[in-house]
Amino acid sequence: MTTSGYEAVIGLEAHVELATATKLFCGCPNEFGAAPNTHVCPVCLGLPGSLPVLNRAVVEYALRFAAALGFRVPDESIFARKNYFYPDMPKDYQISQYEEPILVDGSIEVDGVHIGIERAHLEEDTGKTTHMGGGGRIHEADYSLVDYNRAGVPLMEIVSRPDIRTAEQARAYVSELRGVLKALGVSDVKMEEGSMRVDANVSVRPVGTEAFGTKVEIKNMNSLRSLGRAIDFEIERQIAALEAGERIVQETRHWDEADGRTHGMRTKEGSSDYRYFPEPDLVPVAPSGEMRAAAAAAVPELPAARRARLVADWGVSEADARVLVDVDGLADFAAAAVDALRDGAARDVANWCTGDVMAHLNETGLSIEVLPLAPDGLAELVGLVAAGTISRNQAKDVLAECLRAPTRPAQVVAERGLEQVSDTGALAAVVDEVLAANADAVAEYRSGDDKAKKKKRGFLMGECMKALRGQGNPQLLNALLDERLA
Repeated sequence: MTTSGYEAVIGLEAHVELATATKLFCGCPNEFGAAPNTHVCPVCLGLPGSLPVLNRAVVEYALRFAAALGFRVPDESIFARKNYFYPDMPKDYQISQYEEPILVDGSIEVDGVHIGIERAHLEEDTGKTTHMGGGGRIHEADYSLVDYNRAGVPLMEIVSRPDIRTAEQARAYVSELRGVLKALGVSDVKMEEGSMRVDANVSVRPVGTEAFGTKVEIKNMNSLRSLGRAIDFEIERQIAALEAGERIVQETRHWDEADGRTHGMRTKEGSSDYRYFPEPDLVPVAPSGEMRAAAAAAVPELPAARRARLVADWGVSEADARVLVDVDGLADFAAAAVDALRDGAARDVANWCTGDVMAHLNETGLSIEVLPLAPDGLAELVGLVAAGTISRNQAKDVLAECLRAPTRPAQVVAERGLEQVSDTGALAAVVDEVLAANADAVAEYRSGDDKAKKKKRGFLMGECMKALRGQGNPQLLNALLDERLA
């Protein structure tokens, strides 16, 4: 983004909860939504004498992510204690990685631009503090409650390089990253549940300069929309401050979705404030060659490759391919429908999915998994249109009924008597009857200008459809009508 001669420099920190069965260092369930403080034990509560044991699956997930985005995996990585006092961290320190992370130097391509990822490291999540009373902020609260179910949940923190320049590019980066993590099966990346949280480091500098400006970290963005709005606001705020002769303070700011502004929280800490030192109760992480090979073999088709394949194989647009792949389960639904096709093309399936099916999902808030219409039902609908049994307009009505209740398209067509008349002889007889009954309109069509021809032809087509009670095959009727009027 360039405004008034300034350029934004943006780096993102994504905190991703890994979808393991148990927590990072203990056997407590890693599960969202349980009653407060029911998934806890001496380890994740930080009780004296308890010792952490590393969850092997967490390392396997990290290695899978490394294989997907080309990270270098050092021979050893080290856990450290990050010291700070806050009620949501019962040990008064967080086990994290600092100087020697498990993954370094990856990258991801976003709309043709490679955005570097400096590192991805493992750490334990904190508990969740809820401030009661006022507006839910600590300085307004009457008291606070802490739920330690989340304490010890495995996190992977993914730190991009400052290669991002606009809010839209930041949104696209997070969207692509989410897609990769989801495809790998290492996280459900549900921002609304906190299993993926993103902080943005934003600074501005005069266009053409190399030195970075003073960065500000923005927190509390729980959707892609919030991320974009917060970054745009912060860029504008910093530029306005610099143009007014003010100095930007390195700080952490809170995004308020309600008023659309960032607000200062605290002066930004440096790494020295946390007094990192190696965790004495954990040995270095040293993935074997077998673990690395198994992780690489487990990498599925990633979103970018899947989009490219759909464009090439199905003939869909890049925009439609993005919708299919980005919406959870939609591409799988479409693929199952394509596999079930008897008549029609894959592109027809994709058009219905990105059009009417997506509109229904957005309107109802349902996920694709609970649709009453099965994939082979959509294939059946596409086949009915391709065979000329029903028109596309009729198919829209049939699909709407099948999306509301579990019924088959062919059943709806039969029950409502929607099957088109596609017998050429029967249609020709109707056309001839209509033309004979409307000889004046035929004469005016043949003697009129283009405007008159269009009007009279529309009238005659309407009379044909009326005679057929709307069930004439419009393509065949049009061809027969043109032939007779020539």
